[in-house]
Amino acid sequence: MIIKKSLRKEGAKNQSAWKWVPTLYFAEGLPYVIVITFSVIMYKRLGISNADIALYTSWLYLPWVIKPFWSPFIDLIRTKRFWIVTMQLLIGTGMAGVALTIPAPDFFKFTLLFFWLIAFSSATHDIAADGFYMHALSEGEQSFFVGIRSTFYRFAIIFGQGILVILAGQLESTLTVTPAEIRVISSPEKFFENTLTIDSSSVKPMEGKLRIIAKPERLEISTKPQTKQTVNFYLNFVRKMNIINGFSETEIVVPDTAGSMEPAGNIGIVKFMLSNKPDDDEEIVVNLNYLEGDKNFNVIAGNRLVFNSTNWNKPAFALIQLEPYVNDRTEALFKLEPVKVPLAWIITFGILAILFLIFFIYHSHVLPTPPTDKPVIVPGLQKLTSEFFRTFFRFFEKRKIIWIIAFLLLYRLGEAQLVKMIGPFFLDPKSAGGLGLSTSDVGLVYGTVGVAALVLGGIIGGILISKYGLKKLLITMLVAMNVPNLVYVYLAYAQPEQIWIVYLCVIIEQFGYGFGFTAYMMYMIYVSEGQYKASHYAITTGFMALGMMIPGMFSGIIQEAVGYKLFFVWVCIATIPAFIVTKFIPLNPAFGKKRQEIN
Repeated sequence: MIIKKSLRKEGAKNQSAWKWVPTLYFAEGLPYVIVITFSVIMYKRLGISNADIALYTSWLYLPWVIKPFWSPFIDLIRTKRFWIVTMQLLIGTGMAGVALTIPAPDFFKFTLLFFWLIAFSSATHDIAADGFYMHALSEGEQSFFVGIRSTFYRFAIIFGQGILVILAGQLESTLTVTPAEIRVISSPEKFFENTLTIDSSSVKPMEGKLRIIAKPERLEISTKPQTKQTVNFYLNFVRKMNIINGFSETEIVVPDTAGSMEPAGNIGIVKFMLSNKPDDDEEIVVNLNYLEGDKNFNVIAGNRLVFNSTNWNKPAFALIQLEPYVNDRTEALFKLEPVKVPLAWIITFGILAILFLIFFIYHSHVLPTPPTDKPVIVPGLQKLTSEFFRTFFRFFEKRKIIWIIAFLLLYRLGEAQLVKMIGPFFLDPKSAGGLGLSTSDVGLVYGTVGVAALVLGGIIGGILISKYGLKKLLITMLVAMNVPNLVYVYLAYAQPEQIWIVYLCVIIEQFGYGFGFTAYMMYMIYVSEGQYKASHYAITTGFMALGMMIPGMFSGIIQEAVGYKLFFVWVCIATIPAFIVTKFIPLNPAFGKKRQEIN
């Protein structure tokens, strides 16, 4: 009878744990991927430069770097349960803050501030959740649910890096104005009078989605040169008309009349309007950018236009000039598209804010209150301080600690730079060296298919380590993690049109990363073994985050200086130090092997 009661009680506890373990670890993983990965894609779509994206979003790793320094205080102040629900409320507040400040003029500064709030709250949530897991579950239950918590943490990555990005991409295409493309052709047969026409007539409202109308969609520019005086006349005219109609605030510049009769490249004019009236308070800022083709065409006026409810049906003009030395027939493609697509990201972060409010309410009710989850009673501040620093000193007393730290910092030196530029590389047009994918494509390729390959690689890596041991596989796993970075060198040089090639390359790279990263995680466990296992593991995670933060900060600057092709070559070169330090780290050959059961 006692056994049956005990079994029923254990079954009830397991059933109770199913109510909160999956949701708790989903809530743990989601803010991390939002801060580290999702923010990069958002900033890229909102027009921030690669250098600024990499620098400032890399600083957001800092809360996870310094997490070990404040983790002891989570034990001293309130319960783990209190910290969990409080941090979920703060994370939700941060998500709402991002949503509300995206429309602000200085949105980059304000949204970064709220990302910092989310990052610190998320790092604190990690500490509390992992501690609560050990308080609320028995050792047997912890073993049973360890795979469940890991699975739902991965689901959070797929949701944040994949599904949410796809959602934002779909909202972008649904809620923003459809861009216009203009094909520009140099024509030796045409004369200037046939290629330059100014049509100032307005447009009537059209049915369908709000879109930009370009006339003509196919612009032919004569290769016969014009005088500088003629070009300056039309340049001044276009600028003046755009100011009068409210498309530009640029002051009219009086053209230089020196050498006015000198030959200059011929020009053509394109007219733009909206298909329908936007909302009264809506302002649509668009840029006319080179997309692909011959680079001898240049936009010399009308690069940036602002549409609103008062000028939507008036003509906005752009002036495109052909270089004077072009004599043959050639062509290029230009695209007029929104500078910012904020509404889609406002809605997405609004959804995240609501989701974390739900987590806060739900976990406030379903999380158990284990009797051991209470603040630690400290007999004295001096003893607390002494014990706090003892844990750090013991870590740095480990044998070959310099090589250990170098390994923790350099193992992902290439990957730390790569991961910051993958999103911008996918989104940038081919003319800028990217692949020209849509936001939804990025979410599907990198966030779902890529994460699936990552998880599979991690599972296989763990199985092989348990069979052969970490030392025997370490170099193989290091190779598997770094060599597949070459696929991005291929993508940068080839810029393939077929999306399945991009899928295949991402699957190869992410599978190798998942496989190789397992070795890194296992070595962190190996280094942490001893009296202060939990604290030392927290220190290794700090070094892990630091190894991602510092290289990532400079990755955007390097990419903008050398372009995507050479940047990915550099990433591959940056993997070499990891191979060097791995030769010198201490490692027991038997570590990681599954012990044979004794019959």
